[in-house]
Amino acid sequence: MQQSNTALLIIDVINKMDFDGGEDLLEHSLEIADNLYTFKQEAKEKGIPVIYVNDNFGLWQDNAREIVEECKKGRGKPLVEKMEPDEDDFFVIKPKHSGFYGTQLDILLAQIGVDRLILTGTTGDMCVLFTANGAYMREYDLYIPKDLVVSEDKTDNENALKIMERSLFADISPTVQFDFEKVLNN
Repeated sequence: MQQSNTALLIIDVINKMDFDGGEDLLEHSLEIADNLYTFKQEAKEKGIPVIYVNDNFGLWQDNAREIVEECKKGRGKPLVEKMEPDEDDFFVIKPKHSGFYGTQLDILLAQIGVDRLILTGTTGDMCVLFTANGAYMREYDLYIPKDLVVSEDKTDNENALKIMERSLFADISPTVQFDFEKVLNN
């Protein structure tokens, strides 16, 4: 397996979806789940590390397994079961919207030699956007495939993607245009 300077972040897909708007978010998340799973597997085959960046749901013990099991009890169970982390995936627990705020994500990325991030998951207009902003301020190159990011409201998601493209200089092209080999050779 090649060492990659790119990491795939899967943001908040391990989620109970037990909140106002959760039904809509789950519906939109399930629309991308198969493609996200396939993209994750392809990334792993190419040696790109996968990092789940996830809310803690009040479970402060930093135990990924407990969070996964707790989220399986909510309406988000079908998504959680589809996207459950593998043993070799990283799992970063975040207390707020950004994957960088109050977490070890920046240290992990430095230790594994990453300077390019692929951001995917939920919610495009909140957690993905705030994580993208944190990544941009830390000078990571950003790829945020518009077909692997969802929000409760599709218009809000599109607007967030436009902001990430315009203000954070993220590539938001769909995954069909993504070339793993090109990324690995840069």
